[in-house]
Amino acid sequence: MLPFMSTKDDHHRRCATGILPHQQPRWLPPPESLHLWKEFETPEPAEISAIQKSFLRHVTKTFARTAFNMDNFGSYQGTAYSLRDRLIDRWNITQQHHTREDPKRIYYLSLEFLLGRSLDNCLLSLGVKDIYKKALDELGFRLEDLIGEEVDAALGNGGLGRLAACYMDSLATLDYPAWGYGIRYNYGIFKQLIVDGYQTEFPDYWLNFGNPWEIERLDVSYEVRFRGYVNKVTEEDGTISYVWEGGEKVVAVAYDVPIPGYGTMNTINIRLWSAKPAREFDFTMFNEGNYEKAVEEQKSAENITSVLYPNDNHMVGKILRLKQQYFFVCATLQDAIRRFKKTNRPWSDFPYQVSIQLNDTHPTLGIPELQRILIDEEGLSWDDAWDIVTKTFSFTNHTVLPEALERWAVPLIQDLLPRHMMIIFDINLFFLQKVEKKFPGDRDRLRRMSIIEEGHPQNVRMAFLAIVGSHTVNGVAELHSNLIKNVIFADFVEYYEGNKFTNVTNGITPRRWLHQCNPALSEFISSKLGGDGWVRDLEQLKKLKQYADDPEVQKKWMAIKRQNKVRLADYIHSITSIQVSPDSLFDIQVKRIHEYKRQFMNILGVIHRYLRLKKMTPEQRAKEVPRLVVFAGKSAPGYFIAKLVIKLINSVGEVVNNDPEIGDVLKVVFIPNYNVSLAEIIIPASDISQHISTAGTEASGTSNMKFVLNGGIILGTVDGANIEIGEEIGEENIFFFGVKADEVEDIRHLNRYRKIEMDPDLRNVLDAIEKGTFGDPKIFEPLVATLTVGGDYYLISKDFASYIEAQADADEAYKDKVGWAKKSILCTAGMSKFSSDRSINEYAEKIWKIKPCTVPATLP
Repeated sequence: MLPFMSTKDDHHRRCATGILPHQQPRWLPPPESLHLWKEFETPEPAEISAIQKSFLRHVTKTFARTAFNMDNFGSYQGTAYSLRDRLIDRWNITQQHHTREDPKRIYYLSLEFLLGRSLDNCLLSLGVKDIYKKALDELGFRLEDLIGEEVDAALGNGGLGRLAACYMDSLATLDYPAWGYGIRYNYGIFKQLIVDGYQTEFPDYWLNFGNPWEIERLDVSYEVRFRGYVNKVTEEDGTISYVWEGGEKVVAVAYDVPIPGYGTMNTINIRLWSAKPAREFDFTMFNEGNYEKAVEEQKSAENITSVLYPNDNHMVGKILRLKQQYFFVCATLQDAIRRFKKTNRPWSDFPYQVSIQLNDTHPTLGIPELQRILIDEEGLSWDDAWDIVTKTFSFTNHTVLPEALERWAVPLIQDLLPRHMMIIFDINLFFLQKVEKKFPGDRDRLRRMSIIEEGHPQNVRMAFLAIVGSHTVNGVAELHSNLIKNVIFADFVEYYEGNKFTNVTNGITPRRWLHQCNPALSEFISSKLGGDGWVRDLEQLKKLKQYADDPEVQKKWMAIKRQNKVRLADYIHSITSIQVSPDSLFDIQVKRIHEYKRQFMNILGVIHRYLRLKKMTPEQRAKEVPRLVVFAGKSAPGYFIAKLVIKLINSVGEVVNNDPEIGDVLKVVFIPNYNVSLAEIIIPASDISQHISTAGTEASGTSNMKFVLNGGIILGTVDGANIEIGEEIGEENIFFFGVKADEVEDIRHLNRYRKIEMDPDLRNVLDAIEKGTFGDPKIFEPLVATLTVGGDYYLISKDFASYIEAQADADEAYKDKVGWAKKSILCTAGMSKFSSDRSINEYAEKIWKIKPCTVPATLP
């Protein structure tokens, strides 16, 4: 119950997703008014006059504007609310239909949903973009200008959140009954600015002017408890139960974000939770003059949903992160259980009505939370409850590096969630008893497989808890899944046998990542394939192969590519004041900044190219392929080495871009504050995209798929989904380099215990840095040290020579314009496998066991 809601009068509270046929509603309209409800509930027609009427109604009534104080932002708001009306019509029909049909639902739990802008996506999904464009033209506005007014929703950071967004798009498009659950962050992760070459973090005030794409649900709220104590209760019959009491409480309030399917009525929902205080204002404290104390509870609660991934380099940050994770799963499970209980089914039916997918380990506390609810609140036995839990959850692992697997200190969980820690200890004990029975006497195996990692302090291995509490565990690319089975979780694979571990290769939605972000190419593809059916069926792209050698198609294809490069060049100039040539080879690496992704190797390669160019005569330089190297991405605020990489990129760019001898032959640009909308400009413009993680460290990657779908060519390692992309498009259309995953550990061993000579070209590059060519060398000493005294963990020296060779191969291939155009066409034509529609169908059939529930245009 929210603090401002009466505890006696609950007339405002409702059955949050409608009633079932056998249930009596709390209120019905009088018979004589039914015709009014039917008349005004009728969805608005997709007609110019109706759209204009809706637009003007919102502009003048919702935002109190007139024709004399309008601007593009006000017009964007009016357009968004007009379109939202149509979304809500579909959303209401969808929810009512799902309530009546009562299908098994999938609940997709993710700490991130990187949605990007919604206006253009919704217009395309509802099939009304053209008519909205005409309606707005007549009112004096250009739709393209209004789309640019929207601010990206700051609900995610990297591939994890964008994957979740793609999957929600596919779930809606394929008519699956689904809910996404996450957190409504007030300030996102942060807004990135570059100051003196360094990343500087600022709050992302994305909600300052409201969010037309969300619906505040003050009537859907749940209490969430932290800390407190656990009472042991012994009943008269000797039965022991536990009651978690006391502590502090916050309230989770729902905000709903409708997600439309493309070419279907199905409009599903992402429900995001915002933290509010159980008691918002202490009037007594305020009257005593203690003003800060009066609102302390409010600040403490709202901190939980202020920022995505608060810096956990200190204990306060760790506590806040753990609070976030529990807050979100606690509210989500209460919501799912409320929906299930409406059906009056027995608890044994729960796994056949509810499937919960954990997107990485962040929602793993949902496992002990559901177990706690079932045994402590619903009175089920431990075994019956655990049977339900393990049939309900499934787990997607996104991590390859064992050291990166999430761990939480036992004392921290005991303090914040005392009952859950008791349950985790019991889960671990019962699990290890079964392991010991299967492998008697193998004590080291028990140590390796224990959910509780011994140490000072002990830690809970969240991935192990997710595995033990789930019926299925999947990796996200063939190589990644093999590493899971053979290396990371090999003991669990041996114990469980069977099909518990599987693979579902990631995918991307072609609606946003080609149809929306590259409209000229989308239209051209549709003209060649006889329509836009490929937008829902990416298999049709294979037909493009027949045009790969067609000169006219190649000419048009590359003309579209150049248009996209001009657009990106204009954007770069507007943001950085750097002038770049659209006739350069656009070489792009955009992703989260991390050592294993090796942006460091990329900029070292740029320095190598720069030093080589400096040794040439002007005549020799004129024969080189001009290259623009683009970087974008955010580093975690506390990741010192990654932030130094950003500084080095900007320092190198400062030197290279202002060298008159080099000119347009080489440019280096770091574009700040990378997000989805920026990706929609960058990706269609790429000639080459770099995906160069150390082999065996990238689980899958999805940005590689987006670039190739738009006719970009990968320069990358034999890692993650690069491998499967190469298999689909042909290895002659990808520039592979570097060691294989099965070689990495042996090379690291040699680096650690024997003196391995550094690649001489790399040594020259480091010498240039240490001489101060790119600024004060002391700044970059910790970065250089990762390759010298640090043992070069990510094998930059080992891969450097083959990396430079692959770059030379790309230069040579780019000179052959006909051959390059053919490669680009074949890249797009070979990407049918990497649709998120294919991924979602695999999840639905293999893991979730759910079926489509097609929504009719109108309800009976």
